[in-house]
Amino acid sequence: MKKAIITLLGVLVVAILAVALPGCGERKDAKPGAGEEATLYHCPMHPTYTSDRPGDCPICNMKLVKVEPSAPTAPAQEPHGMHSPDTTQGASASADSLAAEVQGYVPVTISPEQQQRIGVRLARATRSPGVQTIRAVGKVEYDESRLHHVHTRVEGWIDRLYVSTTGQMVKRGDPLFSMYSPELVSAQEEFLLALGAPGQPPNPLLATVRHRLKLLQISDAQIRTIEIIRQAQTHVDIVAHASGVVIEKKAIEGMRAMPGEDLYLLADLGRVWVTASVYEYELPLVRVGQKAIVTLSSYPGQTFRGRIVYIYPYLDESTRTNAVRFEFENPDLKLKPGMYADVELQVPLGDTLTIPRDAVLDSGERQIVLVAAGGGRFEPREVTLGQRLGDSVVVLRGVKEGEEVVVGAHFLIDSESQLKAALSGMGKAGEHRH
Repeated sequence: MKKAIITLLGVLVVAILAVALPGCGERKDAKPGAGEEATLYHCPMHPTYTSDRPGDCPICNMKLVKVEPSAPTAPAQEPHGMHSPDTTQGASASADSLAAEVQGYVPVTISPEQQQRIGVRLARATRSPGVQTIRAVGKVEYDESRLHHVHTRVEGWIDRLYVSTTGQMVKRGDPLFSMYSPELVSAQEEFLLALGAPGQPPNPLLATVRHRLKLLQISDAQIRTIEIIRQAQTHVDIVAHASGVVIEKKAIEGMRAMPGEDLYLLADLGRVWVTASVYEYELPLVRVGQKAIVTLSSYPGQTFRGRIVYIYPYLDESTRTNAVRFEFENPDLKLKPGMYADVELQVPLGDTLTIPRDAVLDSGERQIVLVAAGGGRFEPREVTLGQRLGDSVVVLRGVKEGEEVVVGAHFLIDSESQLKAALSGMGKAGEHRH
């Protein structure tokens, strides 16, 4: 009897253990099964490595950091009624679609306390008449259309110089030098023969001979003198046919001058050119006829106004700049060739939408801004940019007027957005976690 009781008790113990042990195994396995609620840790330098317990990264030995729950997604926030796209101020369906198209980014939510701690600053996208200021360094040059070469059209000898130094001012009609030329003497004698004696009718060839003297650079005043004195001039003065400054002088007393040989070079400085180098990306804004302002260190506080007269059709490959020619009136001769000048152009762009340049995260392939959608939610947007206006930049697409963009601590928010996007993509791809 006693043996039977012991046997019965053994069977009961085995039955109880058989029932209890499977139940315990199920409860033990239920803890890892709650994968979405379990605490997760990741490496800040290698976001693809994650672990369910703290420790060090096996790649770089950096301490693992706890991953915050990805609560800012729309389905998780809609029950609280805080961040719905239909109720968020400044957000719209089109803006949400733009944010969704940014690959590698997800919206993030940051509490006001965290924003204050990391120094988040916002700026509003505003629309106003835009003005692009183009600044360039130029150099004052001679106006090539006001350069005058002085030479003779006959062979002769220079026996006297009236203008003997470079830099000397010359007025139109002033004598430059005196020369003896057998050809000029012969032309004068032919003119006297055609002129005839006083009281006699002139020869029909008089007009032809007179025109020949003019072609040989004999002025009208000199021809009248010959008519009055009725005598050929052995030494003929060659006069300046334009006013200007002597910038080159090759004439020397006693030298033999040949036809076409340059003896003087005169430059009229009443109007000068300024050639400036404009960067390649600024060329679409430059037009012939635009007004320009020039300042020089030689005359602080003074400005000179001119206009663009020519844009050179080629680019300097070494500096990626294009030469632009400006024209300036110079009645006081303050603008001297060789001076460096600061050129400024004000180009109106019309009504433009602008944001601070600091708000743009430029990866080289695309430009991203972080838009504040309200309630601490920040949405990444890919934008299309236009001209740079000082500290601002024109936005062509991606941001609406009145929306606020992040200009301070946006690198931290950008990193958080990319990190969560990487973790989310890793989870969707079914990669294993350590």
